[in-house]
Amino acid sequence: MGKRGSRSQSQLLTTLTKKQKKHLRDFGEEHPFYDKVSGKEAKPQIYQLSESSDTSSSESEAESEPEQFSGYRKLLATLKNASEEDEEDEEEEEEEEEEDDSAVDEAEVNSEDSDSDVSVEKGTTGESTRVQESTVLPADPEGKGGDGPVSTSQESLEEFTDAKHESLFSLETNFLEEDSGGACSLKVSQDPFLQHVSKELKEKEIQAVATNPKTTHQLKWPVLGQLVFSSKFQKLETFKPSKDVDLKSLHLQKPLESTWTKTNSQFLSGPPKSSGPFTPLQKELFLIMNSYRDLFYPERTALKNGEEIRHVYCLHVINHVLKANAQVLGNNSRRRSQKLGVGDDDDFRDQGLTRPKVLIVVPFREAALRVVHLFISLLEGDSKKKIIVSNKKRFKGEYGSDPEERPPNLKRPEDYEAVFIGNIDDHFRIGVAILQRSVRLYAPFYSSDILIASPLGLRTIIGAEGEKKRDFDFLSSIELLIIDQADIYLMQNWEHVLHLMNHMNLLPLDSHGVDFSRVRMWSLNNWSKYYRQTLLFGALQDAQINSVFSKYCVNLQGQVAVRNVPMTGSISHVLVQLPHVFQRMEAENLASVIDARFNFFVNKILPQYRDAVMSHTLIYVPSYFDFVRLRNYFKKEELNFTHICEYTPKSGISRARHFFLQGEKQFLLLTERFHFYKRYTIKGIRNLIFYELPTYPHFYSEVCNMLKATSRGEEATWTCTVLYSKYDAQRLAAVVGVERAAQMLQSKKSVHLFITGER
Repeated sequence: MGKRGSRSQSQLLTTLTKKQKKHLRDFGEEHPFYDKVSGKEAKPQIYQLSESSDTSSSESEAESEPEQFSGYRKLLATLKNASEEDEEDEEEEEEEEEEDDSAVDEAEVNSEDSDSDVSVEKGTTGESTRVQESTVLPADPEGKGGDGPVSTSQESLEEFTDAKHESLFSLETNFLEEDSGGACSLKVSQDPFLQHVSKELKEKEIQAVATNPKTTHQLKWPVLGQLVFSSKFQKLETFKPSKDVDLKSLHLQKPLESTWTKTNSQFLSGPPKSSGPFTPLQKELFLIMNSYRDLFYPERTALKNGEEIRHVYCLHVINHVLKANAQVLGNNSRRRSQKLGVGDDDDFRDQGLTRPKVLIVVPFREAALRVVHLFISLLEGDSKKKIIVSNKKRFKGEYGSDPEERPPNLKRPEDYEAVFIGNIDDHFRIGVAILQRSVRLYAPFYSSDILIASPLGLRTIIGAEGEKKRDFDFLSSIELLIIDQADIYLMQNWEHVLHLMNHMNLLPLDSHGVDFSRVRMWSLNNWSKYYRQTLLFGALQDAQINSVFSKYCVNLQGQVAVRNVPMTGSISHVLVQLPHVFQRMEAENLASVIDARFNFFVNKILPQYRDAVMSHTLIYVPSYFDFVRLRNYFKKEELNFTHICEYTPKSGISRARHFFLQGEKQFLLLTERFHFYKRYTIKGIRNLIFYELPTYPHFYSEVCNMLKATSRGEEATWTCTVLYSKYDAQRLAAVVGVERAAQMLQSKKSVHLFITGER
């Protein structure tokens, strides 16, 4: 190192001007020799040093000088003189660390799991385009990067501010390697990413969005089926999938072209050359994703294509992040190489108001674990050089699961086993920072590229209006939002999803050290929501999910929704001989449906079941609010009933099931969320009432098939009654099929169906 340092020093001295040599002699550090040195003497400037400046990088971007040194380093340089050899050796060590990441031992990576906040600000001679603040923000629960309720200010620093390894993961202090595929290799005319972020909207177009009607166009694709394209910004062009997909034509960032084939090999039936790099479903989904259109795919199931879809959206996420980071790093290098005053600042607008670019919303920790593993696999592939993954041991301990915790004799349906596998904790959030050869888990939110969280985990940070500790600035520049398994949030708390969507892409309340000269103009204009791509995946067509997609997805590239209608309903899977009576109720509008259903049930349906002959009646209630209303009414009328909901303790569940089976209680009120989370078989049912059609279509056949659990020759007396209105068209079609549902909605009379049980 000493010889190399002396050689580079001698070469440097021969190229320095007199003023640069004087600066080196006076201050003990090199003046940026790429800068054009003005003939005028620089005016003295005063720098205010914060109390925590020695351990954090919280200096504002506005304080950075054309020399591209932070105010802290300039002030430090006036206090002590560093030797020329030490300065150059430090820079060479940093470059060698970036060029040979594989030399880092795995044990050293795992040792980073300690919670101590140590600043490793080295190599900070690069220009600071975004430096994180060290102010106290909403807490990091339990000191785990996102688990549990809001805690102390010391814990909040870990989640929202930079603490360690910042020089390694900071885009501002890293140079772009020649073989990493920088922004220079991305052609605006071809690459979809640059076409999307470089497109400038006009003020007239934004103002016309509120009044412009949506233009829609329907297409049928081979695998996805019926698609509905819509947009308020542009006329839709014919968009059809190509038969053959070449990875080079997709403009994948290195190293994804080589790693994707191996990562996705489990879903490919034959050799990669013959079957292609994608499955037929993945190919059509990725073509839409790569065009940066919003997408709603309501046929994602944990049993069939869940992992297949997760693989393809993780590819899109990593591709987007690597391109965005490469653009920033490439512009950093260009600004260093250009002389001062040459070039336009608008050429370097390459980022948002905050660093997080991608938000992935998943329901359980197991899903977050699989997403992170896919990220690592896509970056690493079969390369001999292993990427650096910090905090890997801690992540595995908090997001992994112990197989012994699950009861061995627990028998549940296959779809239940697929959904509730692994760690099913639903309160978490984690930041992930990504560079070409390194992944940092538990990165502070404002130093992260990707945020992975559950709706509950985000809600505890966002907070509510009036709360002192709340923050949602990290959502201001999200460019890619993925909501996976959206149907499960209907069973958790859909209000959290709506709360999140209401806080997406708002202007931040604080600057967070951003360099406004590098922020894209559409982000400064508060138009980020028109550039955000939203990918929505679920297992069913539901009015609440459709509402989120139509109301909050306003991407300028347009929206694509899969709208396949079910030809056969779940009623065909009922295995018992059972008469089904569909009672139609009338409602003036959607807002009055809840009251209309309650009044119809109390006045028309319930009197038929008050007789003691109609005992063993199960009332299936999808909404918890309807359940509470019915429970209060039954108590007021002093009816002989019991109830089970998702909040009922185990002792209460056992007692209610026993009373209902023995006939000591005539009615049993059962919530859909209890059935979703437990899937118990309720024995003793003779009469079945669906207060509302189930959210999941297959729940209809599952509950009906419970009648055979205690068959004692009473099949002739079994009954099944279903309440529905014209506003239940989607759920009705999923249960009885689209053709029969259309007939039932046209007719205003009740419909009687008889299922023979022969399948």
